[in-house]
Amino acid sequence: MNQEPVTDLKGIGEKTGALFKKLGVETVEDLLHNYPRAYDSYEPAIPIGKAEEGTVCTICGQLLKTATVRRFDHMQIVVTVVKDLTGSIQLTWFNMPYLKATLQMGRILFFRGRVVKKGGRLTMEQPEIFTQEAYEKVASSMQPVYGQTRGLGNKAIMKAVVQALAQRKLEKEYLPQGLRRKYQLAEYNYAIEHIHFPMNQEELFAARKRLVFDEFLFFLLAVGRLKEKRQDVKSHYQMESVREVEALCQRLPYKLTSAQEKVLKEIQKDLGSGLVMNRLIQGDVGSGKTIIAFLALLEAAYHGYQGVLMAPTEVLARQHFEAIQELFETYGIQKKAELVTGSMTAKEKRLAYERISGHETDIVVGTHALIQEKVVYNQLALVITDEQHRFGVGQREALGRKGEEQRHPHVLVMSATPIPRTLAIILYGDLDISIIDEMPANRLPIKNCVVDTGYRERAYQFIEREVTAGRQAYVICPMVEESEKIEAENVLDYTKLLKRKLSEKIVVEYLHGKMKGKEKNKIMERFATGEIQVLVSTTVVEVGVNVPNATVMMIENAERFGLAQLHQLRGRVGRGSSQSYCIMVDASGEEDTRKRLDILNQSNDGFYIASEDLKLRGPGDIFGLRQSGEMEFKLADIFTDANLLKTVSEEVKELIKKDPGLEREENQGLRQRLEAYLGKSYEKLNL
Repeated sequence: MNQEPVTDLKGIGEKTGALFKKLGVETVEDLLHNYPRAYDSYEPAIPIGKAEEGTVCTICGQLLKTATVRRFDHMQIVVTVVKDLTGSIQLTWFNMPYLKATLQMGRILFFRGRVVKKGGRLTMEQPEIFTQEAYEKVASSMQPVYGQTRGLGNKAIMKAVVQALAQRKLEKEYLPQGLRRKYQLAEYNYAIEHIHFPMNQEELFAARKRLVFDEFLFFLLAVGRLKEKRQDVKSHYQMESVREVEALCQRLPYKLTSAQEKVLKEIQKDLGSGLVMNRLIQGDVGSGKTIIAFLALLEAAYHGYQGVLMAPTEVLARQHFEAIQELFETYGIQKKAELVTGSMTAKEKRLAYERISGHETDIVVGTHALIQEKVVYNQLALVITDEQHRFGVGQREALGRKGEEQRHPHVLVMSATPIPRTLAIILYGDLDISIIDEMPANRLPIKNCVVDTGYRERAYQFIEREVTAGRQAYVICPMVEESEKIEAENVLDYTKLLKRKLSEKIVVEYLHGKMKGKEKNKIMERFATGEIQVLVSTTVVEVGVNVPNATVMMIENAERFGLAQLHQLRGRVGRGSSQSYCIMVDASGEEDTRKRLDILNQSNDGFYIASEDLKLRGPGDIFGLRQSGEMEFKLADIFTDANLLKTVSEEVKELIKKDPGLEREENQGLRQRLEAYLGKSYEKLNL
């Protein structure tokens, strides 16, 4: 393993090292596994006369004049004009005055960039500059495009990766030869090198196939180990259904749907079976999973046991806690709930831990702080996790180990990610599956529309009207900040734009995954309480906060997301009694993309959308459509790679059957790698 710090590489000091850390890169190993998010293909240059608005292209021509530098509103703009036999085009760069020395009249150079129309004429903005020799080196190759952060651009990351590849220790191949031959899998070191710098699509697909195979293989081997440990374990917490829970169901202001009733009965049957429950509830956003979780926790509490509910964010944990408190007060339930989160002071945590260990608390709600070793439970009989796909295999195992010695609690996990059943059975192989496939009768269906970029102004006016009427809106962008390589809307610039476009009375703020935990929580809380009216965010809001007052979801560059993820995002609205709307902005202008997005227009059923997404995915959809945050996969996508997932699942079953402990000589390398993988799963927990 290449565990040297990334700062050991030439040219990476403490300051740059801190920027790499923002991207989750601390070691050379991390850098090698920081895969490109897209690739740039450098095509042959085209005649200037054929350059079209809205396209990225390469042109070659002679500079008609030496570049001039104009100053405008705290900005320096470099301008020149290049021509060939077919025409001329203006070139502009922002805040790069040093280019004037390169851009001398009469020079023949290659320029690659996006063509836009400004003041009635075509202009190429911020193009890369090449000599003929330099362009020939990159022509027809595929250049990696990485996720970036302010101060650390694509070129700097590329340079570091080139150095890391040159200096790395080559890994010993750990996949059995027979397995590699059977599926025509590339050698591991080849795959790592060519995922970063493929010469063509064939090399890219070969590298990616191998690395995706590995991701699925280790994940499913880990799931297999979990299943083995959990199968038919006797329970110390056998619970019969209690009258109080039945009575509460009758008193609720709404009737449970038949799907909710069915799932509640399955849980009650598990709790009374004498064996430890390991069950997954899959239900669309808004299908009513949370009330089922509360009822299950009450079953445990009325038997004198403790129950835990774990959420992926502090804000969602607090909302669950407040909802439980309200339930207790409204229906006179004499039970106590406790909230435990990472942002509590040391004293608050100590007092909470004392109440939990002394069994003054019946139900504990919190984030993954709940599986830290310091929390000691007293007869912990039920552990529930919300948004299961945000917790890895390591967390799943750690949760099951939180009860007293040799006393395994029942485990119930919930997910709003609509995964087709065939894939869910593979991914959650250690769990029984229940599905809530029915929406409560009082839910108004969300009104959807797919529009092009020309609709934006009308969308801003619509958002302003909704906010003026007392409601709130989300705007989703695919990127945190502007990228030198990727044309897509970004959160930071979009927030500034909306502050200009909307009334100054409207509070617009941003949220993204690179912010510190406390900052994120503060913004989400301010949005939840209505202090912020418009929240511009990345997909980090996919889970984490319930705002019934939010009625508009506007998704920029909708073409860059998978259908299942778009459906998840749209599920953030439509949670209150007011009519809600989802506006998907398609910036691609492509007919196929419009057809794909129209599936969301036709249906609000997440499982239907997920299965359609599965049918539509092809080898060409590898990049730009990845479902973010799914499981622990950096490269694999359960939709695009569904067939490979099924193949690996069969292979894992066969492997475990023939060699359960991976003790055979040909599986030794695999075993060592699996132990390293499981070690990483636990590291993430800070356990």
